[in-house]
Amino acid sequence: MNVVDYPIIIGGKPAWSIPSVAPVAFELTILFSAFGAVFGMFGLNKLPRHHHPIFASERFERASDDRFFVSIEVDDPKYDEKKTRKLLEEAHATHIEVVEEEVV
Repeated sequence: MNVVDYPIIIGGKPAWSIPSVAPVAFELTILFSAFGAVFGMFGLNKLPRHHHPIFASERFERASDDRFFVSIEVDDPKYDEKKTRKLLEEAHATHIEVVEEEVV
């Protein structure tokens, strides 16, 4: 804020000009775009979801220790339970469990 606090006009330059604030405006545009992208992604992905029906599964706790699991949502229009079960059985899945969400 030196231009405002010490108004010395040198060479006919104005006290405040657009080029002097352009770098700050550019940096703030990048910053707010990044925040918008991150928070927009959280909003569109409905995150954070503090409860999911898979959390009630007994096998979910082992996933972070020495196992992994595949969770398939039924919201997909191409989802077919019989075909999906057959695909998992052909892939030699050790355990297949259907977890249903409780409707309140």
